[in-house]
Amino acid sequence: MSNFAFSVEIPADIDAAQQRLTEALAAERLGIVSEVNVQKIMQAKMGVEIPGYRILGACAPALAKRVIDAVPSAGALLPCNVVLRELEGGKTAIDFMHPETILDLADNSDVSLVGQEALAILQRVASALSE
Repeated sequence: MSNFAFSVEIPADIDAAQQRLTEALAAERLGIVSEVNVQKIMQAKMGVEIPGYRILGACAPALAKRVIDAVPSAGALLPCNVVLRELEGGKTAIDFMHPETILDLADNSDVSLVGQEALAILQRVASALSE
């Protein structure tokens, strides 16, 4: 595990992995608030072919509100990004932003507590996807 992300690999193509991820996040009261299809952007803007690569913004509104209430500019650290990377053999890697590491940048104890809670939630999501 790096200091900014942790990952799981699942035996599913990127579309199926995204569906499973969305369901696992919803079970933890998180939703997807943004999606960037990097593969399509690279093709459209640069004519470059890369494997499937998507960046999803996952958000728990109640946690986000606590961060913004504590340090309004810390909204720049939100939402929690989740990356789906298409691998060979019909597999997908799912990389979760480490919210505790990122939110500690705000240097505020209330925000750090949110980071700890968000980490626990995302770790449960990762565990559910690994089953």
